[in-house]
Amino acid sequence: MRLFVQGAVLLLGMGFLSAPAKAQKVVIEDDVPNSIVLVSQDKAGDEIVRIMNETQSPRFHDPKAPRFVLTDRKGRFALGIGGYVKATAEYDFGGISDDVDFYPSMIPNGGQNYVRNQFQMDATTSTIFLKLVGRTKHLGDFVVYTAGNFRGGSKVFELQNAYVSFLGFTMGYDYSTFMDLAALPPSIDYAGPAGQVFSRATLLRYERAFGKGWKAGVGIEMPVVDGITNQSVNISNQRMPNFPAYIQYAWNKSSHIRVAGIVRNMTYENLVAQRAESKAGWGVFAASTFNVTSKLNFYGQATYGRGISQFLNDISNLDVDLVPDPEAKGKMQVLPMMGWYAGLQYNITPKVFVSSTYSQTRLYSENDYPVTPSDQYRYGQYLVANIFWNVNANLQVGAEYLRGWRTDFNDMTRPANRPHVSAQYNF
Repeated sequence: MRLFVQGAVLLLGMGFLSAPAKAQKVVIEDDVPNSIVLVSQDKAGDEIVRIMNETQSPRFHDPKAPRFVLTDRKGRFALGIGGYVKATAEYDFGGISDDVDFYPSMIPNGGQNYVRNQFQMDATTSTIFLKLVGRTKHLGDFVVYTAGNFRGGSKVFELQNAYVSFLGFTMGYDYSTFMDLAALPPSIDYAGPAGQVFSRATLLRYERAFGKGWKAGVGIEMPVVDGITNQSVNISNQRMPNFPAYIQYAWNKSSHIRVAGIVRNMTYENLVAQRAESKAGWGVFAASTFNVTSKLNFYGQATYGRGISQFLNDISNLDVDLVPDPEAKGKMQVLPMMGWYAGLQYNITPKVFVSSTYSQTRLYSENDYPVTPSDQYRYGQYLVANIFWNVNANLQVGAEYLRGWRTDFNDMTRPANRPHVSAQYNF
């Protein structure tokens, strides 16, 4: 980590020294064919710029293309380093969400926390990345990408992405195939809407475009299973990967619809029968984003399944992939659950836009679970409205208002409110 940061600082220092008002090339003075050139990203070769742009993540919270890159003298390969520094400030009133991110499921009841107001500041989502791209004879467009932020325990550096991509294959640690990054709404809140599908996994994925506007993908992913345990059941080591797949149709660069599904087998220990057993989980979603007018954009997603709490933002905090079956001691069950969101973004000017999103996620009861009405989470609601101003190509500031509601199986509802401001500088 120390070497990584030192290297980043060194490259950034070289970049700033080489970047007056008009970007220029800085060439290492030797005649070796493999010598390198430090250039601004927009001065790199056409193929390098194309690959950098086409492989950039559409997720709002992910960093943009790097400002500076190191290329070989022939311009066939480039190593970019970049990221952003982001600082936020927030104040909860009329109830709190007990986390730096806003989750309705984290709104405590009176017995857990009597605090109704809180102030927080955060800079842990600041991100650093390295990206190697190139055009190869046998592997086509080749991308190696690593990125991380400081969301680890005690604000230590934590890996967010680490993968290699070529010929439609992606191998490593990345966003789940059971996601639609391009349909996620903008927000200062790093978590995003309650009903949003969000997950990362170690995976092997294959994607391919076909026909006019069609694209499909299939993956094998490392499973994570969390559940509520007791003296009769326990979560075990997992014996099978998750199997996600999607198909997408796009009618222009900013408008598409995607349908996805996932199948998973979740293993647990039946301590009464003293054996390992398993339950099947599955999920489906449909997501879309499209232009309503030249300045107005819609985005939305609807998800339903069983045993997919790991993938639904709000429910992922509850550990309910598997829960004990009250009707059968030593057995576990998978509960139905759903999540959805819908929102609009209006571009006031090329540099200023506003957006608003409403979201809901819900956990359903089955086989008398829970046995009696309790403060067990039933559903959450999430409402966000924000405004962003891109001051220049590198600086963005924003302001946001969040309101959430948590409703339990005993029909008690608890609200929380959070105004939010942020400043982000990309490098």
